[in-house]
Amino acid sequence: MSETKKDKRFFNIGGVFFLLIVIPLSLMAFLIANGMFKLGVTVKEKTVNVLDQKSQEDIKARAVNTANEIAKFLTETKKDLQVATIIPSTETVYKQFVSENKKPVWVKRDGKPQQVLIPLYSEMALIDKNGNEQIKIVDGQAVPANKRVNVSNPANTTYKTEDYFAKTKNLNKGEIYVSPVTGYYVDKAAFDKGQRFSGYVRFATPIFNKDGFAGIITLAMDYRHLAEFTDQLVPTQAEKVFETDAATGNYAYMVDNRGFVISHPADYHIVGLNQNGTLVPTLSADNAKELAKKGAEALNMFQLGFLDPNIFNISKEAAAGKTGILMYKYGGLTKFVAYAPIKFTASNLPEPSGFGWVGLGLDVEKYNVEAAKVAKEIEKEAKAWTATVIFILIASMIILFFIMLLLVRGISRSLQAEIPKGSEGDTFDDDEDDK
Repeated sequence: MSETKKDKRFFNIGGVFFLLIVIPLSLMAFLIANGMFKLGVTVKEKTVNVLDQKSQEDIKARAVNTANEIAKFLTETKKDLQVATIIPSTETVYKQFVSENKKPVWVKRDGKPQQVLIPLYSEMALIDKNGNEQIKIVDGQAVPANKRVNVSNPANTTYKTEDYFAKTKNLNKGEIYVSPVTGYYVDKAAFDKGQRFSGYVRFATPIFNKDGFAGIITLAMDYRHLAEFTDQLVPTQAEKVFETDAATGNYAYMVDNRGFVISHPADYHIVGLNQNGTLVPTLSADNAKELAKKGAEALNMFQLGFLDPNIFNISKEAAAGKTGILMYKYGGLTKFVAYAPIKFTASNLPEPSGFGWVGLGLDVEKYNVEAAKVAKEIEKEAKAWTATVIFILIASMIILFFIMLLLVRGISRSLQAEIPKGSEGDTFDDDEDDK
């Protein structure tokens, strides 16, 4: 076979391989690289919106779940109070009851967070029909008879103005009274030094004998057990923390049925009592500058409409037993808040407002900054993967091209080997038969 024919056959076979391998691979490389680049751009453009939408739904669902957990916890306390009405009325039994009802809370000791078991109830008391304390357990210890008081006079109560006896004695059997969160106010100066709000929520129910009303039983739930539901919750992350930071704008808080903030990462926003038992003033249009200067900014959400009407609207909607999402301005920041009612009722906590509501808030500007960072990371990853894919495909094309050359040469040699040596010079001439 002439060199010209061999070269022609070689290039014919090579062309077939080129068409079957290299061209489709080139097209595939182009499509994949172009697709990944467009995907990166699309994801970058839509990341903030997608995350915002998903975050809104996730935070709203978490607000509902948190509110339901609190309602369940309060219902369990109500059941404990009902149990307390049927156990033997002795100091020994009451002390045992308190010691057996414990739950873990996070505390800071020696500068380190640690979890410890503490009693659910800081006080338990049996009070007769005249208001005299018959049995009283405080911090797990029985109070001696000479230190018990008559609580029908609010001045004799722990916080000097409590009227739980009067609110409970006229209830029917099985009904309960639940006090507001009660404790002394902690201002900003004290908070910055490490002091935290403490107190309780008092549950009380009447007891009866054959002669009728015989007195009341009370359980004072340690406030820390209630506050933990929101104090350790960061709306945008699954993990809980020891203590959320209000400065991040990403935290949860709790509001009672009166609109008072009762749990907040900045404790100086929690409404408490003066040392004489009266409520501290709450922030309003009239006193905002004065209280801010003092670092005494206790909050009632119903009074904050002067900052943004939606703050009032959230309180109004939640008090009506509704769940929702709203934006408002506070301290120059745009806040996104998902709110949900705490569906727990008592004689003094009727539907639909019940115990109060939970708010899960997010600083929109800070969130958008974080979302933008995520978008840049996604774009960077997309470009890196595009470059990697292009490199791999180009390298593959080069390798396949050399493999193609080897295969074509091998096939050509095989075809050549099948022709006997010297036969390429023989020719067949039809005219020879005519000679």
